[in-house]
Amino acid sequence: MLDVPYREQLASKDAMVAELYSGIAEPGSIRPILGMDDPRHYRDKVIAPFVPGRKGPGGRREVLTGMYAKGTHRVVPTEGCLLENEVAQKVVRAVVSIMNRYGVEPYDEDAGRGFLRHAVVRVGHESGEVLVTLVTNGDEFPHSKSFCRELVRRVPQVTTVVQNVNTRQTNVVLGGRERVLYGPGFILDTLCGLSFRISSGSFYQVNSQQTEALYRSAVQLAGLRDGDTVVDAYCGTGTIGLVAASLAGGVALVGVDSAESSIRDARKNALHNGVEDAQFVVADASDFLKGMAVEGKASGRVVLFMDPPRTGSSPEFLDAAASLRPDRIVYVSCNPRTQVRDVRRLADAGYVLDAVQPVDMFPHTDHVECVASLSFGKGAFGSQSQGDGSVDSRED
Repeated sequence: MLDVPYREQLASKDAMVAELYSGIAEPGSIRPILGMDDPRHYRDKVIAPFVPGRKGPGGRREVLTGMYAKGTHRVVPTEGCLLENEVAQKVVRAVVSIMNRYGVEPYDEDAGRGFLRHAVVRVGHESGEVLVTLVTNGDEFPHSKSFCRELVRRVPQVTTVVQNVNTRQTNVVLGGRERVLYGPGFILDTLCGLSFRISSGSFYQVNSQQTEALYRSAVQLAGLRDGDTVVDAYCGTGTIGLVAASLAGGVALVGVDSAESSIRDARKNALHNGVEDAQFVVADASDFLKGMAVEGKASGRVVLFMDPPRTGSSPEFLDAAASLRPDRIVYVSCNPRTQVRDVRRLADAGYVLDAVQPVDMFPHTDHVECVASLSFGKGAFGSQSQGDGSVDSRED
């Protein structure tokens, strides 16, 4: 949407959110979208594929990199991008040049041959540190020390290089094995005053500036008080829960995620930032909430933060949330359509939609991030909460 003036993009997204929430949200409860002052070069994570190009002198094929044509695996060469971090673009160009220098073959997806498949570049928005993950079609990396030394010489911001091995014939970028070639194997970045460790497999929002706006909005809408218990479902590496605990103060934090590696990073992030009243658990979020409801150990108010994938939350999770019956639910979503579906279900369980805050996380695309705040009371559609706290399973 680069050809559409940015103010028009924001107005269009405001209108889209208002239409989606019509009939659910009270007048004035939908806030104006939070946009960027400079909506360019905001993507701090860049994934560059490498494929064979034309044959050059001596029969060697040139290395081709760029972006996939929509709906295909055909790479369109690109010299730059107005959305990608400029240092990350510099790293990709340096990798291509070094591949040519050392004769490193790009991966041929059709033949299943070649060595270097992708470079995944992460740039710390505040720290400026750069993590480069080189995805290879094999364990042995010839000239790896020279490769890294040359890369750091050309782009001094690079502080660590990791080799990730993916020998499967798949369009999934990362494989299951990796080793550190240079540096500590991770970078640190600052978000809302906290320092977070970012490794090759960590989930970390690609637009750090707007992530701050998103998280601060979520914490503000949560209305946290001393003595509250914050339950961070789908917590990942603990970013939003730790930000909430830091900004609000005086709250206990419980994070849950099914990925053991994420929970390991979350615990390290809590320790690194001095957040003491925090525990992170490896578990299925639905099962964990059900168990918490049965045990009834939380004292004071319970505020549930949930940030599910684009497909939205599952009926099982929403049932579990209703059985826990938190005083407030703060729902962060990268897909307002599935969010509206889930908010309707929560309304049938007795929750009132108090506010919706759209955030323009991805300028120049049609994506919108939304924070919805709900409190327990009479359902928005007039249905009362059921005696056992479960959600009515009927279709909307």
